[in-house]
Amino acid sequence: MSDVEFHEQGELNDISLEGEITVPGVPSNKDEFSTLDEPVKDTIMRDLKAVGVKFWHVLYPKASTALLREWDLWGPLILCVFMAMMLQGDTLDRMHDGGPQFAEVFVIYWVGAVVVTLNTKLLGGNISFFQSVCVLGYCVCPLSIALIICRCILIAKVQTTVLFIIRFVAVVVGFGWSTFASTAFLAESQPPNRKVLAMYPIFLFYFVISWLIISHTHS
Repeated sequence: MSDVEFHEQGELNDISLEGEITVPGVPSNKDEFSTLDEPVKDTIMRDLKAVGVKFWHVLYPKASTALLREWDLWGPLILCVFMAMMLQGDTLDRMHDGGPQFAEVFVIYWVGAVVVTLNTKLLGGNISFFQSVCVLGYCVCPLSIALIICRCILIAKVQTTVLFIIRFVAVVVGFGWSTFASTAFLAESQPPNRKVLAMYPIFLFYFVISWLIISHTHS
């Protein structure tokens, strides 16, 4: 081997082989987005926008995985607190109308969602625990709208058959809307021969919430 070839071989050996392995189409760590690097205001606004989009998917239900791809529990928590506060009423009213207390609504809401989710998992549903709780919680939105309508009617302090029929129709529509929206998101995750068994507890879950709304008779 000549001196020139020996010198070139030595230069090749001195080349650093250190580096990073990258995959085409996959962002590197330097390009990954981190919420730690953005203002708190931007983070809050992005999360609120995501919650609003999920509410829209519930109000305009169709077979979609929008609520399953990026689940969160902010929407269900907001709806739960809202309904518990609206149904609670004053202390004296609760003694006469038998209305639920804040904790009772809270427990019924979350325990009911957990029980329905466990039933879905035991029947072989290919959906995660929190995805199911997310869908069930967000789909209470139509019933929350029905609750607002009922409260507005109760403010009139006039109990007539016509007003009760309006309240009843509002709750029935909210119940059907919530049930239909949840089944639109969850039906495909169930085995074909067990869909009825999986949907029946969902029906009962929203029925109990509907009963809490229609049985609340004081503003």
